[in-house]
Amino acid sequence: MIELLEKLCALPGPSGCEDAVHDFILEQAKLYADEIREDHLGNLMIFRKGKQHIDKTVMLSAHMDEVGVICKGYTDDGCVKFGFVGGVDPRVVIGRRILFGDVRGVVGIKAVHLTTREERKTMPKTSSLYIDIGASDKKEAQKKVPLGTYGVFDSACVRFGDGLLKAKAIDDRVGCAVMLTILQEQPAVDTWFVFGVQEEVGLRGARCAAFALNPDVCLVLEGTTAADLAEVDGAKQVCGLRKGVVIPFMDRSTIYHQKMFETLRKLAEEHAIPWQTKHRVAGGTDAGRIHPTRTGVLTAGLAVPVRYIHSPSSVAALEDMQSMLALARHFLTYLGDEES
Repeated sequence: MIELLEKLCALPGPSGCEDAVHDFILEQAKLYADEIREDHLGNLMIFRKGKQHIDKTVMLSAHMDEVGVICKGYTDDGCVKFGFVGGVDPRVVIGRRILFGDVRGVVGIKAVHLTTREERKTMPKTSSLYIDIGASDKKEAQKKVPLGTYGVFDSACVRFGDGLLKAKAIDDRVGCAVMLTILQEQPAVDTWFVFGVQEEVGLRGARCAAFALNPDVCLVLEGTTAADLAEVDGAKQVCGLRKGVVIPFMDRSTIYHQKMFETLRKLAEEHAIPWQTKHRVAGGTDAGRIHPTRTGVLTAGLAVPVRYIHSPSSVAALEDMQSMLALARHFLTYLGDEES
């Protein structure tokens, strides 16, 4: 699964332009699929018969898109002005490499020795940043990177330290990797695997997919913010690396179904799978659009803790990823056992 994740993280897939990720997943999954559906928004919905048939419609969901940038204009000397696609802290992009297709650039800002004392006290605004693509003038920049061109962080995927992985887009290529793994090995029960789009700009794809499939039960697989750093105290750390898969009970978009939360907790403990929950109500996932669909969907979530999320150098622990994979497998087995 980890090798699969590394390949997924290397692909460009900002919200609204998930084509490369979509094509890779489709190529990996089509030999195992019993049915494939796509919609106008770009969601990829793959059904595979499980080892057991149950009457419930079961859906696993993860999103293909990542945060990125989009070209909004140019400077006279040939740099690209841009906006963010999704939620990105401007502080994490200064000096970082950006990839517009096959055109590379570097995010720049006015040199520190040219700034005022007041400017140095505040976080830079996106309008004060630019991307240097090496163009000699505005006309060349327009030719290389037309208006509306998407860009992503140009960042290598690297294993380091004691079982850690650094990459862009771990949120939520890790969920996609877990789903692909379960799909390829055959799930315990009949399952729809939804690889969604445009989560980072408003949970948009999930709404359409859930309406189309009308699931009874949904498990959302995600990456979530970890702030387990020395200067962060208590609940502000939210969750931590190497402490297991996160089973959230609530975030800003969802109150997760209580019985499903308890089921996941019990399954983790019964099978000795390390788990934790988030100690702060923050963020949101596609569950926010899935659970109120039609007459309501029984919805729960699993997440991998990710440090420096939505940055070029997100960091997660391999063991937490394996914990999410194991618990997702056991949950599908439980659904079959419950029906039997």
